[in-house]
Amino acid sequence: MAFLPKAGDQGMKRFDQKKVLVTGAAGAIGSAAVRRFLDEGARVAIVDRNGASARELARSLGDNAIAIEADVTDEAHVRGAVETSVETFGGLDVVFNNAGISGVVAPVHELPVEDWDTIIRINLRGIFLVLQASLRAMIKAGTGGSIVNMGSSMAGWDVLSGGAGYVASKHGVVGLTRVAALDAAPYGIRVNAICPGVIETTLGVPASGDGDFKSSVQHFADRIPLRRIGQPDDVAAAVAFLASDEARHVTGVDWLIDGGQTLQSWANAPAGNAFPKYR
Repeated sequence: MAFLPKAGDQGMKRFDQKKVLVTGAAGAIGSAAVRRFLDEGARVAIVDRNGASARELARSLGDNAIAIEADVTDEAHVRGAVETSVETFGGLDVVFNNAGISGVVAPVHELPVEDWDTIIRINLRGIFLVLQASLRAMIKAGTGGSIVNMGSSMAGWDVLSGGAGYVASKHGVVGLTRVAALDAAPYGIRVNAICPGVIETTLGVPASGDGDFKSSVQHFADRIPLRRIGQPDDVAAAVAFLASDEARHVTGVDWLIDGGQTLQSWANAPAGNAFPKYR
């Protein structure tokens, strides 16, 4: 698939001297996005609640990356992370609002309330706090900007059995993104969301029954129309496009990155064990 441009290709320096902040940046998708932004000329704040992982990643990537330890559910932490990024780089142009968890899987009638609260706190409150603090910094600077929310995921479009907290949080991010896009438009700030399907990460692909990660990956790939499983770099490429000036007339969208997975229904799904049997 050589027609797809890659970071570092000639002319692909869309973020030259841009100041970027990425949350959940030490994870698979977050770190892929960090590398993409850096390859295209950005300076990047690597924000993660795992400070050691954030610092290790920043050290490995050179002088244009800084590490900030922060919990996105803590308003003071988020405000401090944004302020540190602005003070260090001299501004804030792009935010990839990526931090999130999958949480406990259980039927609605069995899901513990404390687990529901944890999922909503991280996946929805966390997205809101980072979005709010970033918008305030961008509006104050008066230079516009772009924010890409991870939150919607495929669960913002689909229903996942046992995923009450996760799906509710993701549907919430879709609505939040649309409202924020409308509120931010007068300031020249765009707000969009990405909606990844199954991506090859330990969060995106649960282990199969025999605990073998590779067989679990293949199991999911067999159910996707493009017959491949998504990679973190696929998500990073989409984030970079939405954050770039190439998408200057795009705001308020929730963009699926799922290889056609959500196109399937009972009528056109792959044969065999593509769907679970009734209990």
